[in-house]
Amino acid sequence: MKGFRQRLSRGKDGKSGSSKKKDGSGTDSPSKKEEKAEKKSEKSVLASNSLPPAPNVGSSTGNSLAGSANSSTSSLGSHTQQNASPMSGRILTPQLVISPSTAPHPPPPGAAETMPGDLQPPKAGSKVVFPGLQTTPKDVTFPEGVKTPKRQHSSRFDVSEKRELEKLHGFHEVPPARRPELFLQKLDQCNVIFDFNDAAADMKSKEIKRLALHELLDYVANNRQVISEQMYPKVVEMFAKNLFRPIPPPVNPVGDAFDPEEDEPVLEVAWPHIQVVYEFFLRFIESQDFNTNIAKQYIDHGFVLQLLELFDSEDPRERDFLKTTLHRIYGKFLNLRSFIRRSINNVFFQFVYETERFNGIAELLEILGSIINGFALPLKEEHKLFLTRVLLPLHKAKSLSMYHPQLAYCIVQFLEKDAALTEEVVLGLLRYWPKVNSTKEVMFLNEVEDIFEVMDPAEFAKVQEPLFHQLAKSVASPHFQVAERALYFWNNEYFCNLVSDNVEVILPIMFAPLYENSKGHWNRTIHGLVYNAMKLFMEINPTLFDECSAEYAAHQEGAEARAQERESRWKTLEDNAKKLRPDVDLPRPASPMMLTHDEASGDLNGNPNGRAWAPHMGLTHG
Repeated sequence: MKGFRQRLSRGKDGKSGSSKKKDGSGTDSPSKKEEKAEKKSEKSVLASNSLPPAPNVGSSTGNSLAGSANSSTSSLGSHTQQNASPMSGRILTPQLVISPSTAPHPPPPGAAETMPGDLQPPKAGSKVVFPGLQTTPKDVTFPEGVKTPKRQHSSRFDVSEKRELEKLHGFHEVPPARRPELFLQKLDQCNVIFDFNDAAADMKSKEIKRLALHELLDYVANNRQVISEQMYPKVVEMFAKNLFRPIPPPVNPVGDAFDPEEDEPVLEVAWPHIQVVYEFFLRFIESQDFNTNIAKQYIDHGFVLQLLELFDSEDPRERDFLKTTLHRIYGKFLNLRSFIRRSINNVFFQFVYETERFNGIAELLEILGSIINGFALPLKEEHKLFLTRVLLPLHKAKSLSMYHPQLAYCIVQFLEKDAALTEEVVLGLLRYWPKVNSTKEVMFLNEVEDIFEVMDPAEFAKVQEPLFHQLAKSVASPHFQVAERALYFWNNEYFCNLVSDNVEVILPIMFAPLYENSKGHWNRTIHGLVYNAMKLFMEINPTLFDECSAEYAAHQEGAEARAQERESRWKTLEDNAKKLRPDVDLPRPASPMMLTHDEASGDLNGNPNGRAWAPHMGLTHG
């Protein structure tokens, strides 16, 4: 009973102590008061950072401040400054500390607290400085290999200094007599260049320029007899200021070239203005009122060279507009045609023999495809040299896949114009035929099949031997896509007709790789394609097929006889060496890979006439 009363009395004391603490009348040691003051100051800092200024202070906060507004408060500032660094292994985040000297007395209950001037939240655009943080020096050097590569900006424009524009009247708002003057004023507005890397800058003026460009476009496209002589230099000047600029370096200047299937292109951020400039210029030179004699004073060699430099842009949208623009200039300005062709040749020469980096090769070849289609017959020597010295060496580049369809189209266009160029083209392709790049080899095979479609039988006879020696290597390729693409030739009816007319030359070349792939290739699809090719040869000339089979068997038998002779010679040499040095263990030579005796003799199934492959393939004849 006595113990129960003691516990009861202790419980009452605990309740009374807690009530005293709530009222702020409890007696704590100075160290505890300092710890409490620190915790409350941290809470007030968090509240001041997260809440709006001049918060209403409750009674509990006022009481807690009143309880610590004596000597302990005077030591709070010094204690906090001394312990600003991390203590006891804890990592403290940088924070603002309220100095007790700024507002030593709490406001009366119910009054709104005013925040001191040095504790006001920072204004927009002002720089907040934290005294506890060290500033990073600007000349810090990082070890090599640690620097993060910067992403290149798409624009390299010469931004105008005065970029504030005022919206002008529309063409429908002024009388017709004032429209030419308004046209020139809008062109002057469009000469102002903006920085599109900062999307929030000059938004109003950017929109005014965009609307002005659209108004110019509509005015030229929908009206007749509106182009005057003084407009030509202004239009060319506006086009040059908006578009002619240095192309930024590639995103990956050292590694592999840009791959459109894997890499993301750097799109032009100023495209909302650039697109309308291209459209307006195209409408201008396509207009029925356009006078070439006046315009050729301003659209000259320098203009064309700067236009060609823009073809290196990584933005495919811009390259497409450039392709159309250059093609229109080629069609309109007869005096520039030869210069444009020579300039394109120089771009190709630099690409093939120097850099192997240029984004607009496909677009330039597309332009040349339409130009070649319009060549007059007979072809000039200049055009033939362009084929052999420019187009054929383009097959060497590693990035052939980026422009091969356009290149193959140009080659076929030349052969349609002059079939006598077939031999030179085919031998040129064989000269640049890839040895280890299977992807490029498949592209070469595609191009050869396109050439077969336009090849004359007389020209085919000139190139059949070197061409089918290469096709035999492709058929025997362990890469199934290469072998498959080469064997697909036998599905082409015109190709089969050419083969049947020259089977005496072709079958002896193709028999060995076809026979070996019929049994030795790892891909079953290849077996079926070989079956079709061998069946075709058997149906065309059964006698020649038997002769080739017997010759192949004799060659294999002779190869085995030579191997046995080599083995006997080595045995004799080994015996003589052991007589001189019986303690030496001589190595044995590796046996060459060959067919077994039955396979070499062509008598796998008791068939003496050398048709050993026929039961395997399921074919019989005669």
